[in-house]
Amino acid sequence: MFNEYLMDDKPKEECGVFGVYHHPQAVDLCFYGLHSLQHRGQESAGIVAAFKDGFTFHKGLGLVSDVFTDENLAKVCGDSAIGHVRYNITARKSSVTEAQPLVFKYRLGKIALAHNGELVNAKQIRRYLERQGSIFQTESDTEVIAHLIARSAYDDIESALKEALSVVKGSYALLVLTEDKLIAALDPNGIRPLAMGKLDNGYCFSSESCAFDLIGAEFISEVYPGEMIIADENGLRRMLFSDQVKKTVCSFEYIYFARPDSNLNGVNIHQSRKRLGRQLAVEKPVEADLVLGVPDSSLSAATGYAEALGIPYELGLVKNRYVGRTFIRPKKEFRTKEVEIKLSVINKVVKGKRVVMVDDSIVRGTTCSRIVQLLRDTGAQEVHVRISSPPVIYPCFYGIDTSSREELIVAKKTIEQLRESIDADSLEFLSIEGLIKSICGTKGKHDLCLACFTGEYPTEIYPQNNGVEYNE
Repeated sequence: MFNEYLMDDKPKEECGVFGVYHHPQAVDLCFYGLHSLQHRGQESAGIVAAFKDGFTFHKGLGLVSDVFTDENLAKVCGDSAIGHVRYNITARKSSVTEAQPLVFKYRLGKIALAHNGELVNAKQIRRYLERQGSIFQTESDTEVIAHLIARSAYDDIESALKEALSVVKGSYALLVLTEDKLIAALDPNGIRPLAMGKLDNGYCFSSESCAFDLIGAEFISEVYPGEMIIADENGLRRMLFSDQVKKTVCSFEYIYFARPDSNLNGVNIHQSRKRLGRQLAVEKPVEADLVLGVPDSSLSAATGYAEALGIPYELGLVKNRYVGRTFIRPKKEFRTKEVEIKLSVINKVVKGKRVVMVDDSIVRGTTCSRIVQLLRDTGAQEVHVRISSPPVIYPCFYGIDTSSREELIVAKKTIEQLRESIDADSLEFLSIEGLIKSICGTKGKHDLCLACFTGEYPTEIYPQNNGVEYNE
């Protein structure tokens, strides 16, 4: 049976979060902020707003522009709001129940949570809490945090949240909204990005800085690993909730996930990808007539590769921007047309040429193989594939949809075997050292998570389905 989930060869990041505290247009700003983060999740969207008498919210399945109309957006009222866009990293069908922000009522009032990342010990905690009588309403690991807050003996949300975060492990860029506060928190490794900005007399938080540019907010700083920031009527308070801090930002934020116009840890994403391409050219040069990138995330690396070797960069592949992940394939015999539907080759650019195709990663190998074939069918004389990241050979447990090594083609084949299977004239990857140098410079240390390349995870990885119990 055709499985659309396995067809897409790019890693998928779980979601994006955006929040605004104390602004008369908080809901509208949140709506535009989510538009800027749409690339981080296209399956559901939601906004929860707070005012002194409670919450209003709306969420649903689809893109931000599909979920929110003028009519239902007008019903979400409040001067503080948090929003969420989501990509489901499992093969389960999405449901509106799983759409975030999640809203709960407990003894201290109402809270809403929006979470980007994945808790590696969520199943163990959930199993323990269920045996203590907790009743879960969703499959989301975000709900685990809400139950831990509700069980806390503390009578203030900051202390209860700090206690909850001392229990959970993994990646989380978290926004928590109450009727009078907005709290942002980042896991002690800072695996997922979270930035803080200022707009008029209010504050805003976003998974990426590009959202601040759209709404005219001033970037203040990144939220630091292990940091909690409380925005309330007393202003802004920043504190560390963990003393086990070691920054290890997901390297794929630089390689693929983040928008080119975002900045992360002082590094512009577009410029870092160009450096990846230049370093790839130094390590893996080839004689060719032109360089092209796979739209859109590989274009920066492709221009860097072309510039470094003095080979012309061409727009050889054109993306059909009106085809989404939910495109319906009418008959089985047309399902192999997926790449042709999403990408077109400019015949006069490619025909008779020796082509270097630069892509940012190979995960399952399906799409890369079909693009190579598409270039050959269009008349390319040679097709050389260059990947601006190292081989992905280990699964990710921090919010990317590669939680099984069986899905990773390079974990099962040698580079030469993979080259043969995709029918490329040559295939080369960037080295790990080259990746670090391109992103972090030559300062001799790095703050990147490289687990998908090395198997060295920044946190303990808990058994997922073997009945291991959580011990309080």
